[in-house]
Amino acid sequence: MTLLGWVGDVLRAHPEIALFLCLSIGYAIGQIKFGPIQLGGICGTLITALFVGQLGVTLEAGVKNVFFMLFIFALGYAGGPQFFANLNAKGLRIGILCLIEVVVVLALVLGATHFMRLDPGTAAGLMAGAATESAVVGTATDAISKLALPAEQIKQLQANVVTAYSITYIFGLITIVVVTSQIFPILLRVNLREEAEKLWKTMGGREEDAGASAATPELVGRVYEVTADIGGTVARLSARLQASGSMQGLIRGGKKIDFTPDTRLQPGDRLLVIGHRGAVVDMAEAAAGLGRESADTNDFGLVLQGTELVLRNKAAHGLTVRQLSQPRAGGQSLVGNSVLVSQVERGGQLMPLLPDLQLQLGDKLRIHGTAQELAPAVSALGEPMLKSTKTNIALASIGIVLGVWIGMFSANFGGVALSLGTGGGALLTGLVFGWYQAKHPSRLSIPEDALNLLKDIGLATFIACVGLASGPQALDLVHKYGISLPLMGVAIAVLPALCSLFVGHVLLKFEAPVLLGAIAGQQCSTPALSAIQSAAGNTTPLLGYTITYAISNVILPLMGPVIVALASLVQPH
Repeated sequence: MTLLGWVGDVLRAHPEIALFLCLSIGYAIGQIKFGPIQLGGICGTLITALFVGQLGVTLEAGVKNVFFMLFIFALGYAGGPQFFANLNAKGLRIGILCLIEVVVVLALVLGATHFMRLDPGTAAGLMAGAATESAVVGTATDAISKLALPAEQIKQLQANVVTAYSITYIFGLITIVVVTSQIFPILLRVNLREEAEKLWKTMGGREEDAGASAATPELVGRVYEVTADIGGTVARLSARLQASGSMQGLIRGGKKIDFTPDTRLQPGDRLLVIGHRGAVVDMAEAAAGLGRESADTNDFGLVLQGTELVLRNKAAHGLTVRQLSQPRAGGQSLVGNSVLVSQVERGGQLMPLLPDLQLQLGDKLRIHGTAQELAPAVSALGEPMLKSTKTNIALASIGIVLGVWIGMFSANFGGVALSLGTGGGALLTGLVFGWYQAKHPSRLSIPEDALNLLKDIGLATFIACVGLASGPQALDLVHKYGISLPLMGVAIAVLPALCSLFVGHVLLKFEAPVLLGAIAGQQCSTPALSAIQSAAGNTTPLLGYTITYAISNVILPLMGPVIVALASLVQPH
């Protein structure tokens, strides 16, 4: 017996070994970088599973179904808060790009189905791969399983979904990364780095911070002895610091004294300024030269604390970071002048911390201040985030059960029976449960780390299972369509992006960094976002990416059953 034959016998007898082998090798392949291109663990797992599947290794169908349910519910649960937060005028304005993505992709796939005589499985795989949305594979294969066809034909169609996805995903991914970061700035006739720097400064950012990562800014403290700017007020100092720092203490004549925004500075005053490193280190210029600087803050005895919260107060929605500490109609600011925002997380991404960054409901904020200031600030903005390590299994289970039940219903539209399927149903219940959790962060909880694990292991295991089952049929599809599938993958990746580029630039007048980030988001392509941010030199593309990513991550998976139904109609007989 040959070595390959022995390995095949072992894997067929113990398919669980094959599963974890595909996961380990696949994620190793997915970590390899080719310039800005990185396939990722899911695509690497699928490629590995297709090869291992040539040995005739399969797992029980129930395994992939269970893990897909875990993935799709967790996907909805994690995306629910951001999805509903963007259902407003600004979010829907950028969300038009997601509508363009769906309409153009559906039209192109249906056109290819008719002229290339594609079966519904290949059509669905083409859509999933070219749009770089792995979840479509699951919702489409689930929809195919409900077609009134012989079991063998259903198996073949599901195999075609996976094979077409694996081929077109690679080409779609490479295409969208290259065109968004390299070609589209040329078409717009802009220098992306200069445009991103201009937007950064327009939003109150400092030049030296423009190339910084979105990591949590480091807070530092400095003491200044007033020898210049005599007669300047605390309000003037705060205005020049913008939202990046605040005056936290004043010693006059050797004693700490209280101060207000109208307090005028006198010679010999010692000021304690706390803020982000870029603002405080640059204090001499920002405050027009206060005087001597010292890092010794012991005389002030000030202790700052930090806390994390979820923004829930509608009065804060749409305000900028700068406006949180500015007086409102009643003369009082929302959080006071001394509370600093050190981090804003939206949709799992750390946003560029700029004074004119607009806040949204559901944003996760980290703020700093004294113990006396923090509690009122948290109450004024939302609710504290509770870090729980316990997963509410009952919540996830009920959500999946409800989702499967909802997915059983179907409706007839023009002779086409459409249903969400179990995957679409679980996605919707996940959205609602996640939205409710965000509104009540102290109640039913699934920790973020647990959600990430459910998403990663759920999708990876599902992809591995369908890849193993599809291995023997994969080569047939490759031989049948040859290079035409990769070419269609490129076209379906480029044309929706081009339409969005035209609409976003000519009609909606988006800034170039925001527009390119939004196009990466409509494709659910994190690698494209990374390439755009690298070309831009800062994180301003995130301003568009988080909105379209949240919407597309929900809408595209729901298109799985739709493309299967429509492709069955237009498929030549």
